[in-house]
Amino acid sequence: MTSTASAASLRLPAPSAVAELLKPVTWFPPMWAFSCGVIASGVPLAGRWGLVLIGVLLAGPMVCATSQAVNDWFDRHVDAINEPHRPIPSGRMPGRWGLYVAIVWTLLSLAVSTLLGPWGLGAATVGLLLAWAYSAPPLRLKRNGWWGCAACGVCYEGLAWVTGGVVMAGGQAPAAESLLLAALYSAGAHGIMTLNDFKAIEGDRQMGIGSLPVRLGVKGAALAASVIMALPQVVVVGLLAAWGQPWHALAIVGLLVAQAVMMRRFMRDPVRHALWYSGFGVPLFVSGMMVSAFALRGLMGAAA
Repeated sequence: MTSTASAASLRLPAPSAVAELLKPVTWFPPMWAFSCGVIASGVPLAGRWGLVLIGVLLAGPMVCATSQAVNDWFDRHVDAINEPHRPIPSGRMPGRWGLYVAIVWTLLSLAVSTLLGPWGLGAATVGLLLAWAYSAPPLRLKRNGWWGCAACGVCYEGLAWVTGGVVMAGGQAPAAESLLLAALYSAGAHGIMTLNDFKAIEGDRQMGIGSLPVRLGVKGAALAASVIMALPQVVVVGLLAAWGQPWHALAIVGLLVAQAVMMRRFMRDPVRHALWYSGFGVPLFVSGMMVSAFALRGLMGAAA
């Protein structure tokens, strides 16, 4: 058995297995959130396109991809139950290569982040620490669905948004309005992260992972996720109206109404419809993020 394990560790994984481990489909949310922070800053893009492209690269293909590799390595036993086709449990990622990829991508992310200066390095460091804390012992935040989803929401949305604003402002903190919206959308993203847990209920239960579907039951977790996604958007609507941006507020109301209609279907059969809602409802949530970012851009322009 030892010789077999040694042989597996020497066998290189196929590039397709590495790409699947890094899950490109998950890169979009932090890349989008970074772009929202860029827009919300109100700073002209002229002369800063290089920084923006580096920031988008760092948010998605680097830091987010690292988090996926870390999670797959430390979740390999859970995935063997829930998703045995994944690269590690299927054997397409042999030996300890899943861990090696996670470590290498962590170091590459830190190296790329230095191109954005001290703030970029600091943000990447926080994001990577959260990625490892979410999946790896001893913290393994994902064992508690409340803490785990909160860490993901902060990393995927709030941290990326704030980093975009800081990069555009040359290292200065974003405006209070931008920070507030970043915090609200981070809170809403907690519900989005819960959607991912409905496909893994059996394995999570067997392996002692206290996701919200395990803790609250399927119906309770679906209700919690829906409320957590909706309430921050209601607050955003109120804030935009108070800041003199009624048309943007009205646009988010429309997006929220459409989400509410989809939520009703999702809550009727959460396990069956969680993936469907992720594909059709979540894009409406993130569209509202960009609408609010443009509202802030208009607000900053008017203030200037």
